Amino acid sequence: MPGSLKTEAVVLRSMRYGEADRILHVYTPEHGRLSVIAKGVRRSKSRFGGRLEPYFRLRLVLYQGRSELLTVTSAETLDGHPRLREHGAALDGASRACDAVARLFGDGDPHSGVYHLLAKQLALLDADPARAKLANALAFRLKLLLAAGFAPQLAACASCGEHEHLAGFSGAAGGVVCSACEASAFALGQDAHDFLVGALGRPLAEAPDAPARALSQAERAIIETLEHHAHVRLRPVG
Repeated sequence: MPGSLKTEAVVLRSMRYGEADRILHVYTPEHGRLSVIAKGVRRSKSRFGGRLEPYFRLRLVLYQGRSELLTVTSAETLDGHPRLREHGAALDGASRACDAVARLFGDGDPHSGVYHLLAKQLALLDADPARAKLANALAFRLKLLLAAGFAPQLAACASCGEHEHLAGFSGAAGGVVCSACEASAFALGQDAHDFLVGALGRPLAEAPDAPARALSQAERAIIETLEHHAHVRLRPVG
């Protein structure tokens, strides 16, 4: 049904279209990822100004007509995250966070928790660009896995349920595995295991750090879990 839709949104991606328009991929709390068109936005006198840029958090009014694309009729900036554009590492972290959300949560897949997690990550990177480190990016991805229903099993062997002698991680099994079930696993040290548990259990702003080797193992665990269970491969962060 044609009509207007009001929503908050984070701009995930922006692409030029035609002579003066842009197509945006945005993520919203109630409607998931949407594809919208901003007409005339690239003209110097556009009423949208510079609001419709990646990583902006906005309040949008969208018009649903006959096209698959919703049309932006109003845009109010809630947070433009200006410091992101002054720090390369923070900007790259924001790009990877938005890309991860876009790949894991498709059109028509609303999840208000994911929206607020992404908004929190962008706000953290903007407030303190020094947070743009591997540990922060991995903690964010782990929380996305949890929201998507793919959080790894960390308390017991994902194959047999054994609680002792946890020696490795198997993406196919979906978590840590014991020494009797580690044939298809890679070694997961205690520091890496502690990081995974801490990153899942703590707020994003309190994500733990870990030695480089442990973070490398944690990243591999995330990558293999995504590939086996979500059939998604994200851009590496390490």
